[in-house]
Amino acid sequence: MDKFTRLTAIAAPLNVANVDTDKIIPARFLKTIKRTGLGKSLFADMRYNEDGTEKPDFVLNQEKYRKAEILVAGDNFGCGSSREHAPWALLDFGIRCVIAPSFADIFFNNSFKNGILPIVLPPEQVAKLMDDAALGTNARLTVDLACQMVVRPNGEEIPFDVDPFRKYCLLNGLDDIGLTLAHESAIATYEAKIPAWQPKLR
Repeated sequence: MDKFTRLTAIAAPLNVANVDTDKIIPARFLKTIKRTGLGKSLFADMRYNEDGTEKPDFVLNQEKYRKAEILVAGDNFGCGSSREHAPWALLDFGIRCVIAPSFADIFFNNSFKNGILPIVLPPEQVAKLMDDAALGTNARLTVDLACQMVVRPNGEEIPFDVDPFRKYCLLNGLDDIGLTLAHESAIATYEAKIPAWQPKLR
């Protein structure tokens, strides 16, 4: 998993509440267990017409947001069914951070495990960032995880909370497998002591 330390990037405004996981990545695209290739299907029903052509009004189809790495979203983002493909699709598109007034719990947890930083801020602060994002490439946001700060284009700093353990994992690029491998030498030492007749752990 890639580390998340400090990100300065274009932010796309998605001022829609209750964007569920089926809107993020529709069920028909869940046939793969690969984490790559899902970005083109991100928000597919919102992003494309039935004939596959782009809907020009959708934010990520606008030229200034095609390389957005931050998404400023509405309340209750990621609600609906548990779907790990949702953060996979966001990440494959290039989104590393989602800022919203609230998130669904499962999506929130899955995001951290896949290298995406979800930030919860009060609605009035999200509204400011939504206005900033509306400026497109003329205004970039900075998300500093170490300092737990979102910096607006005008220099205003907005602090955010994050669980210390999740912060540690993101800063060091550690997913569940990475956390386990950090103890690989201790695991190997333990396994070396296991009698030959006893099954190995791996």
